[in-house]
Amino acid sequence: MNAALDPVGLAADLIRRPSVTPADAGALDVLAGALETVGFTCTRLPFTEAGTPDIANLFARIGTGGRHFCFAGHTDVVPAGDAASWSVDPFGGIVRDGWLLGRGAADMKGAIACFAAAAARFVAARGPDFGGTISLLITGDEEGPAINGTVKMLDWLAAQGHKLDACVVGEPTNARALGDMIKVGRRGSLTGHLTVHGVGGHTAYPHLADNAAHRLVAMLTALTAQPLDGGTGHFQASTLQISTIDVGNPATNVIPATARASFNIRFNDIWSGAGLENWLCQTLDGVGGRYELDVRVSGESFLTPPGAIAELIADAAEAETGRRPEFSTTGGTSDARFINRFCAVAEFGLVGLTMHKADEAVPTADIEALTRIYLGVLERFFAA
Repeated sequence: MNAALDPVGLAADLIRRPSVTPADAGALDVLAGALETVGFTCTRLPFTEAGTPDIANLFARIGTGGRHFCFAGHTDVVPAGDAASWSVDPFGGIVRDGWLLGRGAADMKGAIACFAAAAARFVAARGPDFGGTISLLITGDEEGPAINGTVKMLDWLAAQGHKLDACVVGEPTNARALGDMIKVGRRGSLTGHLTVHGVGGHTAYPHLADNAAHRLVAMLTALTAQPLDGGTGHFQASTLQISTIDVGNPATNVIPATARASFNIRFNDIWSGAGLENWLCQTLDGVGGRYELDVRVSGESFLTPPGAIAELIADAAEAETGRRPEFSTTGGTSDARFINRFCAVAEFGLVGLTMHKADEAVPTADIEALTRIYLGVLERFFAA
């Protein structure tokens, strides 16, 4: 059993596997190989569903029962985009001037490597019979539809009798510097696709038509006329943002019979997806006219009230960086929205300034520091 893992080297090896969703490209092989050298038992969890891509996932576990600490993350990454916009090979895993560059360095292959190295150091110091269980729950489906990943892995864990006591998700939560921010919840996300029907005609004879574009504008005005709410103690105000408007009309003298728009609502814990859908329908009915509304909720809002797990992370981060992280619910969504139903969960990882951008990069010093922070979390968790 090899007691040491180099987090920078492991992160670079993971980056060299171009695991753009839904491809795995060998990323989980790299991670499993590293974890098995320090005593983890690795279980592959491939999942499929009609109409969605097949996904490779990994559950790795060490320990003999007791309290169970889980680290959750994803090895899939977004596309690199235009290679010419990068100064290095986006999948080269290059270290340059104290920075690790490559797609996934921040989001979130770097954090996965940090946790693997931290767990290895913890087990080396305490021995494999440390009185608890450490696991990694790693999906290849976070940046995609999130159907064959964490949700099904959690169902599998429950069916196998695994109970999680706490979980840290290694998303790049820090805004500017390591130790800035811990995410203790996330807003929900609802996307609406609105189709409005009217009667087409000639623009010189509007009395013979019913302009679908006019009705669409009236409906969108009604939806955006007032704030959805003023926010809560832990959440920003909910927001509705229109993302597309289209009438598909190449002529300027034709009144459109159909008009479409899409919008996204990021909502706090005042609302539920069902409550928002009801409000949308009531508001659109108030404008009048024929319409169709397709609503898709990718995740409800959730909050893990700042407690033991968030405080453990904050204590470990403050000990390493000298700053105490802010507890926040800002940003997009993550797989923590699924894990929240199983155990207390918080998110903490690297700095996210470059995630999804060209020349995505993190300082190698931050990778080493985050490894020490995760080690501190494990020491505190299993000392309790």
